[in-house]
Amino acid sequence: MSIENLRKRIDALDKKILSLLNDRAQISQVIGQDKAKSKQPIYSPDREQMILRRLKELNSGPLSDEALEAIYREIMSSSLSLEKLKHIAYLGPEGSFTHMAAQKKFGSQVEFRSCNSISEVFQRVEQNECEYGVVPVENSTEGAVTHTFDLLIDSEIKICSQVLLKISHNLLSKYNLSDIKYIYSNPQAFGQCRNWLLQNLPQAGQIWVPSTTQAAQRAAVEKCSAAIASSLAAKVYNLPIIRRDIQDIVNNTTRFLVLSTHDVLPTGKDRTTILFSIKDHVGALHAMLTPFFENKINLTKIESRPSRKKMWDYFFFIDLEGHRLDRHVKQALDKLEGMCKYLKVVGSYPAIE
Repeated sequence: MSIENLRKRIDALDKKILSLLNDRAQISQVIGQDKAKSKQPIYSPDREQMILRRLKELNSGPLSDEALEAIYREIMSSSLSLEKLKHIAYLGPEGSFTHMAAQKKFGSQVEFRSCNSISEVFQRVEQNECEYGVVPVENSTEGAVTHTFDLLIDSEIKICSQVLLKISHNLLSKYNLSDIKYIYSNPQAFGQCRNWLLQNLPQAGQIWVPSTTQAAQRAAVEKCSAAIASSLAAKVYNLPIIRRDIQDIVNNTTRFLVLSTHDVLPTGKDRTTILFSIKDHVGALHAMLTPFFENKINLTKIESRPSRKKMWDYFFFIDLEGHRLDRHVKQALDKLEGMCKYLKVVGSYPAIE
């Protein structure tokens, strides 16, 4: 078959796809109206996960599962917009890595609101200025973002979803490598690119700024300067990427949390985050972990944070496999509640597949 005939087939398929997409969009609008009447949340992480899981099971190629998810991310983003989703709060100026994580989760068709601090993200969601918020919680190289953990202790905000984002550091500049005298970035980015900088720009001065996005802002106007920042920051501030992926560790990944005031229903493959404080006696922490062992629940993370109310008193965060409504998880949590001073389920949400 000739290319011309093949293109005619593509045109005919595009016409059908467009019609089907608009049919889907109209149904989304009706669903949005029903959700508004019953005061249900617009975004449903459990439903989103089920749709993506089902599509991947049906997918026979040649589209990869990753390509399919990217396409449907934008389709679902358009649906959220039609259903009148308010705003998504995120940490950092436009072009930050958290902004990229928010776009990865919600697509490009919803409205985002930049926040100057993690605290501001929490506040905007708590005060219903934004329906959801996105904040970093841990990095595979640098470890936990402790401020996020501290805010989860006192807040009524819940974790409703999560995002993993590969952190790719790029050198942005209007100048050639040999002309660069100053580099702007935050301390974490400099630390993650230490070896590359020693090998390629040992003579350049390193100037710390609060965020990689602010680094891009400075490099856009400062003579003979560069920034270590994201590809999105390069696009936002019109800076050429002169070197890509300059981080020393290839698999440098940050986990982000999606915050909400709503609970999420089980999907069959979930993760639950809890926090608790223990009674101070020998073997107390070991005893707290026993209910999970007895119910054959896998713990994927444990993090401790000092209490700000009493010296040498600690809160423990645990991530575990399963949903708080699952029978075996509920049994473990019921037993744990009777053993510890304080227990809080911070959220149950779909696991990343």
